[in-house]
Amino acid sequence: MMNRNTRKDALVLSVKETAQDNRSVCLLTKEGLEWATLFGGPKSKLRGSVSPWNRGSAYIYKNEEKGSAKITDFDVQKYHPTFRENLFKSFAASLAGEIVSKSKCAGSPEQCYVLLNGFLDGMDLLGEDEARLGLLRFLWRYLELLGVRPQADFCPRCQKEFFAAERGALMAGQGASGAGGSSVGGMEASALNFIQSALESESGGKRFALYSQSEAAFVCAGCASPQEKGFRISEPALFYLQVSGGTSSACMAAARKARLSARDFGQLKAFLYELTEGALGTRLKTLESGKGIL
Repeated sequence: MMNRNTRKDALVLSVKETAQDNRSVCLLTKEGLEWATLFGGPKSKLRGSVSPWNRGSAYIYKNEEKGSAKITDFDVQKYHPTFRENLFKSFAASLAGEIVSKSKCAGSPEQCYVLLNGFLDGMDLLGEDEARLGLLRFLWRYLELLGVRPQADFCPRCQKEFFAAERGALMAGQGASGAGGSSVGGMEASALNFIQSALESESGGKRFALYSQSEAAFVCAGCASPQEKGFRISEPALFYLQVSGGTSSACMAAARKARLSARDFGQLKAFLYELTEGALGTRLKTLESGKGIL
């Protein structure tokens, strides 16, 4: 006889009320999205454990003949208490969950599970300003998972590489911090912020890169004509995207600790929101309901 009881590592994405005080629960597991029913009234201890953004071991009873599944137990291993205290974090988590649900984990459930949980865990530890940057990094990395992230390393027209010297300086910062035994990430962040300030000062805030939708890449200011339509983001903002997509310890540490000007942040936010909705082929309800917050 087939064992109908299973245990899975799961993140609670959403909980919706159904008839007779029951709830329909959407779980994210390393195998993908799963739906199960949670029985019990408002005083049920299990009902309190199965709350959005809680992560742990889900025990599920499945009846294949009836096509039903119910949660019999949930051992919570990770809470995110600051989401209840901060409106932005709550909306940011909902936005990430909506993106995951509508994209069906981008076809890579295990990578999606790691990426989303890393974002939620990190945001829980950060202040609101840092969490806002964290949301931009999540969107940029999720676009890669979807396979639609723009090419941002070199101009597709002149083939000139963006920021080769600046990336070298960033990696040099990693070597210096490692050799000195100080905290890894401090000098990387200092290097990144210094580079961004230098780019801003040198360009007078006027140099930019143009996103070409037809080429799915950023075009340098020298190759983009003034008449071309598309998102224009500053060089510091483009450099931040490069660092945010990096996998080295220097890049990851610097991206977490970096700061952006209000203008650069606004440019990136508008660009990434539009690009994400375009990739999904639908409007995101959380962006609509969260106007003025996200």
